[in-house]
Amino acid sequence: MSRLARTFAGLRRRGARALIPYFTAGDPSLAATRQLVLEAARRGADVVELGVPFSDPLADGPVIQRASQRALAAGVSLARVLELAREARREVTIPIVLLTYYNPVHAFGLKAFAHGAVEAGVDGVIVADLPPEEAGPLAAEAQAAGLDLIHLVAPTSPPERMRLIARKSRGFIYFVSLTGVTGARTTLPPDLAENLRQLRAVTTKPVCVGFGISTPEQVAAVAPYADGVIVGSAIVRLVETHTGSDRLVMEVGNFIASLKEPLRSTR
Repeated sequence: MSRLARTFAGLRRRGARALIPYFTAGDPSLAATRQLVLEAARRGADVVELGVPFSDPLADGPVIQRASQRALAAGVSLARVLELAREARREVTIPIVLLTYYNPVHAFGLKAFAHGAVEAGVDGVIVADLPPEEAGPLAAEAQAAGLDLIHLVAPTSPPERMRLIARKSRGFIYFVSLTGVTGARTTLPPDLAENLRQLRAVTTKPVCVGFGISTPEQVAAVAPYADGVIVGSAIVRLVETHTGSDRLVMEVGNFIASLKEPLRSTR
């Protein structure tokens, strides 16, 4: 059983849900990201997601775009993100998942990436612009290496496509709560619960919801319908706000703790 599978099985037994914070790797620095990962694990994160900076992040809104640009300007690459994961793995036991785009993975080499990620202690990868119909070569290398390839379900996906994506996903299924790019929203989509019910009707795999979730109240609203909640832009914006401050790690840790609280039990 993979580390992701064990994590979600344990949460289900306790009637709890996963909190998955997202950090843009290398923003404000690789050393700071490592500290943030350790603090996230300490303050209740169940899985941590590291975004690989990319020059054309089509799925990301302005907050994560700015973070990616800063990290790229500082020389952060996929190889350096894998080294960051290796360093973090020495100190944390929670699963580590990468979010990337296909271009860096293809340039790195599919087999080299899959084996390098697992060797670094990475448990899963989300490739934002790689649909399951085109993911065969990477899926084969990931499966051989023991790396979970996680696919995304859009709110516009019909049931038959949900079924296909669910069948091909490993670790968990990433449900995108809204159409458009990442970024904090003041309200959640009115059809979110119904879309999640449709997805749950075709799979028993863990379902985690991301895009637009930014407050403990929104986390609490999603928790009854999902196995986990992913919070990205709100955390990246907090990092941006406190960069250069000695309060950075504490402020992010406090926010993560507040997000985790509604997920500790949904029974």
